[in-house]
Amino acid sequence: MFLNEDFVRRIGKNKMAMAGLCMVAFLFCVALFENELAPYPPDRIDTSNILAPPTYQHLLGTDVLGRDVLSRIIHGAGVSLSVGFVAVGISTLLGVMLGALSGYYGGALDKAVMRFVDVMLCFPSFFLILAVIAFIGPSIWNIMIVIGITSWMGVARLVRAEFLSIRERDYVQAAISQGASDARIIFLHILPNAMAPILVAATLGIASAVLIESGLSFLGIGVQPPDPSWGNMLTEGKDNIEIAWWLSLFPGMAILITVMGYNMLGEGIRDSLDPRLRR
Repeated sequence: MFLNEDFVRRIGKNKMAMAGLCMVAFLFCVALFENELAPYPPDRIDTSNILAPPTYQHLLGTDVLGRDVLSRIIHGAGVSLSVGFVAVGISTLLGVMLGALSGYYGGALDKAVMRFVDVMLCFPSFFLILAVIAFIGPSIWNIMIVIGITSWMGVARLVRAEFLSIRERDYVQAAISQGASDARIIFLHILPNAMAPILVAATLGIASAVLIESGLSFLGIGVQPPDPSWGNMLTEGKDNIEIAWWLSLFPGMAILITVMGYNMLGEGIRDSLDPRLRR
């Protein structure tokens, strides 16, 4: 198992991982306490303060309907993180299942799964998601599911490679010789020791899912107004960028901080798990 005292110690010494962890923890707190932190309801319209610049009353300004930008960014954090976690949960589950079966059993099953992975990788993922969303209709749940079922291929390849390596080790061969069932070998002997690349891929995958959701919402086929999303807030900013710079700057910074935080955390975990960097 990689989640041990040595791993925690190395994570604690990795400045990149700790910086990313702090950023992610901050975003979690914002999403968890959004109702307490937001100064106004995200859909509250104030016609007397349309496109008002940042002031003490509205710290990040207001949009074209007089809604408080800070409140909408805070509530948008929960939307973006929900999409990221649910989508990555789906993709990780699919990738682990197919990768484990492919790597453990090998043979014809391995060839079939890997050829299916190759076919899926032939399609540009973002355009595949666009096509599916355009067909089934935009909604937050559709976005979560579609991102999840179109992003599992990398996890499947990582898990397959780990299973091919671990299944040849002595303790696995000993379990096989003692007549242990395939399920016991997969879930108790191999999978726990293959979790390191899965954790890294999942962490980086959340950042990718947040970017995809923001891109879809920016194009108008993601989270639909009046629900706040950083992507649809950027759309409003694009339409008024010459007179209301704050509508583009602050949601863009929120996306930047989120993606940077998860990428730094993922890269830090990867460095901490790399045996070549251990001291």
